[in-house]
Amino acid sequence: MNTGTLVGSLVLAAVLAVLIAVLIQAMMRGWRRRAERQAALIGTLPPLPDTVGKAIVAPTKGLYVGSTLAPRWNDRVVVGDLGFRTKAVLTRYPEGIMVQRSGAGPIWIPDESIAAIRTERAIAGKAMTHEGILAIRWRLPSGAELDTGFRADDRGEYARWLEEAA
Repeated sequence: MNTGTLVGSLVLAAVLAVLIAVLIQAMMRGWRRRAERQAALIGTLPPLPDTVGKAIVAPTKGLYVGSTLAPRWNDRVVVGDLGFRTKAVLTRYPEGIMVQRSGAGPIWIPDESIAAIRTERAIAGKAMTHEGILAIRWRLPSGAELDTGFRADDRGEYARWLEEAA
């Protein structure tokens, strides 16, 4: 390899590294701006209750897929830690639904805020081949509606959730 080719290769590598760094920075800036826009719309999440009754639907293990602004299945909420996928356990109580997430704070969905529980093929950028995602539509204290997506380890458990919602 001659010196001219080596220098040209190093210049091209440097230009590509700078271009990649600029693209990553632009993506991070977009994520932060989206969070700022949504912060006012989302407001504060409902507080966790002090006590709850006996579970109506037993804990269901799976994956918290994320929350979206209803009815747009791909408009992911990025405020706080609502936009991150994580392992979770979903439990239904008479007072509401608890989403206990590993590595993130729990989400409490009060019973009076729940509008619908259904299965979906896609939510928050996660698409399945069948009705593989349990979607819970609920209203925040700010008035905004969210769809919270959950993919159970055993899809057969969805029947209990849908039966209880009916």
